[in-house]
Amino acid sequence: MSKLFSAACERNSAPILEVIQPLLNDAQTLLEIGSGTGQHAVTFARPLAHLQWQTSDRQEYHPSIIAWMAEAALPNLLAPVELNIGISPWPQTQFDAVYTANTCHIMAWEEVVLMFAGVATLLKAGGLFLIYGPFNYAGKFTSASNQHFDASLKQQAAHMGIRDIENMLILADQHGMRLQDDIAMPANNRLLVLTKTT
Repeated sequence: MSKLFSAACERNSAPILEVIQPLLNDAQTLLEIGSGTGQHAVTFARPLAHLQWQTSDRQEYHPSIIAWMAEAALPNLLAPVELNIGISPWPQTQFDAVYTANTCHIMAWEEVVLMFAGVATLLKAGGLFLIYGPFNYAGKFTSASNQHFDASLKQQAAHMGIRDIENMLILADQHGMRLQDDIAMPANNRLLVLTKTT
């Protein structure tokens, strides 16, 4: 009963994989921040067999991640490390890439800031920080559905909400990263591709 299922993960896995697979051709190690149910890790690690995929999340999500991993039995998929932004220590390993999906609007903004700082310490020069989720542009929602989603997030907790792309890019610049690409995804989501330049 530990294995959780996310319908959103099921829907967005194929479009995300199509975009990130060519970007990760030369990467050997990747840290996923917020592995959640574990579905993305299993779905992406299977075709990216050359890539060592390190899962991570808060401790309460580990049973589901481990359950998905056990069923898939992929040699390049690593057991989750505990990573609770602002509380847990960051891994001491260097990575070629970091991937996170649908986390920035769940975290408090202060946690997003800490995530960028942490990623900067463990991402190799030339490495990629891949961020999937909805974003606002010039302070405006890109769709009515995103506006409704933002309102529902704020009803759950005041610290949640869709982030402004401009603020994300300021953080990137402060931590030695530049925007390589901003890719439109289904359901009014984006895939930000940031490159560490220093």
